[in-house]
Amino acid sequence: MASRIVAAARQLATVSRISTSKQPSLLLQRRGLAGAADHHGPPKVNCWEDPTSPSKWKEEHFVLVSLSGWGLLIFGGYKLFSGGKVIEEKVETSH
Repeated sequence: MASRIVAAARQLATVSRISTSKQPSLLLQRRGLAGAADHHGPPKVNCWEDPTSPSKWKEEHFVLVSLSGWGLLIFGGYKLFSGGKVIEEKVETSH
């Protein structure tokens, strides 16, 4: 209980110190590392523009192609090993 009171007093002192400061720039939020304009490395391309180089693809396209490939592999394996239903046709001969 006492630790909560001490923490609240510290927070109040910090807020009052910032609010009485003459520098309004301290209250402005800065973006920090959220700069979307900084591109590192080679530019990414669409998967249909360079289909033989997955390392150059955009991340979203790589994920979609990878998940589609895994889905086809699993479904194909299921169809291959399950054998499917054997349908026997009965031929009736009428006399």
